[in-house]
Amino acid sequence: MAHQISHDQAHDPMNVTNPEHAEHHIVTPVQYSMVFGTLLLFTGITVWVAYIDLKVFNPILALAIATFKAVVVVLFFMHVKYQSRLIKLTVACGLFTFTVLTIMTLSDYISRSWGLW
Repeated sequence: MAHQISHDQAHDPMNVTNPEHAEHHIVTPVQYSMVFGTLLLFTGITVWVAYIDLKVFNPILALAIATFKAVVVVLFFMHVKYQSRLIKLTVACGLFTFTVLTIMTLSDYISRSWGLW
């Protein structure tokens, strides 16, 4: 005779067995408005900084602002902030892969002897 498990014994309160069935976090319109305002503010800062001559630091600052805005989009609009550690690890692995490929591309670009061939 098979051993039957009652509903109370089978219930997984931490939802470790099936993390995809966890409770969904509800983001309020106020939070979305704050994120939208942040993105608008940093878009304005990007435009403002573009008119300031910072020599070689213009693209560096523009990329830093763009990176911050991308992180805000990933965390809030893609709901990564409220997901399991597995989803966060997956996003981090994607970012790591992108970083490695970018560094490899730039190292190839920098190591070429331009105009000497």
